[in-house]
Amino acid sequence: MARGDGRLTTELDPDSPGPRDACGVVGIWAPGEEVSKLTYFGLYALQHRGQEAAGIAVSDGARTVVYKDLGLVAQVFDESTLAPLQGHLAIGHARYSTTGASTWENAQPTIRSTSTGTAIALAHNGNLVNTADLLKEVDRLGIDMGTTTSDTHLITALLAAHPDESVEAAAERVLPQLRGAFCLVFMDENTLYAARDPQGVHPLVLGRLASGWAVASETAALDTIGAHFVREVEPGELLTIDEHGLRSTRFANPEPKGCLFEYVYLARPDTKLAGRNVYATRVEVGRTLAREYPADADLVIGVPESGIPAAIGFAEESGIPYGQGFTKNQYVGRTFIQPSQSLRQLGIRLKLNPLVDQIKGKRLVIVDDTIVRGNTQRALVRMLREAGAVEVHIRISAPPVKWPCFYGIDFATRAELIAGSLDTDGIRAQIGADSLGYVSMEGLVRATEQPASRLCMACFDGQYPIELPASDLIGKHLMEAPQASKPGVQRSTEASTQVREGTTA
Repeated sequence: MARGDGRLTTELDPDSPGPRDACGVVGIWAPGEEVSKLTYFGLYALQHRGQEAAGIAVSDGARTVVYKDLGLVAQVFDESTLAPLQGHLAIGHARYSTTGASTWENAQPTIRSTSTGTAIALAHNGNLVNTADLLKEVDRLGIDMGTTTSDTHLITALLAAHPDESVEAAAERVLPQLRGAFCLVFMDENTLYAARDPQGVHPLVLGRLASGWAVASETAALDTIGAHFVREVEPGELLTIDEHGLRSTRFANPEPKGCLFEYVYLARPDTKLAGRNVYATRVEVGRTLAREYPADADLVIGVPESGIPAAIGFAEESGIPYGQGFTKNQYVGRTFIQPSQSLRQLGIRLKLNPLVDQIKGKRLVIVDDTIVRGNTQRALVRMLREAGAVEVHIRISAPPVKWPCFYGIDFATRAELIAGSLDTDGIRAQIGADSLGYVSMEGLVRATEQPASRLCMACFDGQYPIELPASDLIGKHLMEAPQASKPGVQRSTEASTQVREGTTA
């Protein structure tokens, strides 16, 4: 059956994609449990972090099996595909591509066998900035990368290139070579591993299950599978979990620079980042917005979903009533039917429809999380005016996004970022709003309850905490080359590993 193009799964405007996170990862070590199902539900809770592909690797101690495909978690997996995935440990991945195209070959987990037959499966959230250097090392070692073009496959290949060492020892050798943002969960036949970059750019947390351990991108995933939150995986830390328990080693000194954008948009509102509830942060940002950029209006409306908590905070602080202004179609992303061009031109109406009786004759404050290109806000303003709004005041719960991200968020290039070339009044005119206000950087940082020195704010201020290479040595398609796609069943030369393509019903 032909797949839909996936573009309607997360975007209000299909022709103007917003910021997208690299991935969500889950790792489970729990003998006696249905680890594939625990991983599935963990990924389901992290679906917002990646909607291009999904996959799960499971080991029973003798054989590692990977099942993956393009699509949402619930499209890739069902009871029949999960049932054969039996074992005592598993890892899972929900992908957005930031290095390498969105192809089956680049779906994760990746898997590779050493020359001695040990299978290594790996899933990665983030983005490396020294991919070109790692490519040289892989070439020096004579490793064939096949048709894969993601930095994740480079990591897996380097881990498998040391057959005379344990996987743990190989990790202690390879991890210090990586530069950029990476939250990794990986495994051999008997052991689960987790590692986080020295800056801790994106979240990775450890949880305790009744019969084992869990690692996930967000605390919300731990909650979903019934795991008790223990702590964050520390920046620069490698965790090893097996029948002997949990061990921790350091492969680098920590230099914390957590992603500020996680608080604004990426993380689920019920997740905690550095001990701070994301929902509470967003509500406080809304209160700050009301103080910094008040408006004389009749109703405050949040743009679903990440704009809603800030809208509630704005309403609480300003005294302006909060109300629902849109009905959201929750099921657009589940269709495989390709929309025609005429339907595409409806843009955000495929996802949002205004509640005319709520809007007509009113002065509105619309709270959204970001403005990237401005197309979505322009369409929203036009839609609301057509529905009878007298005034439309836009408030944004983040500072202007002026710089691209190289650490795992697929922002537009700087030339495409509307704030890269226009000031606030110019953007207001472009989107057709009566007024426009962004929360200040100081106000946003204060709401996180984190010191600015521990946060990465590069997309807002252009200060990149991890040194970047020359522009021709970085980018999503650095490893791309014209190659034929070869989907289907792939088996390694060792009997211990198996990779299968998923099918969607």
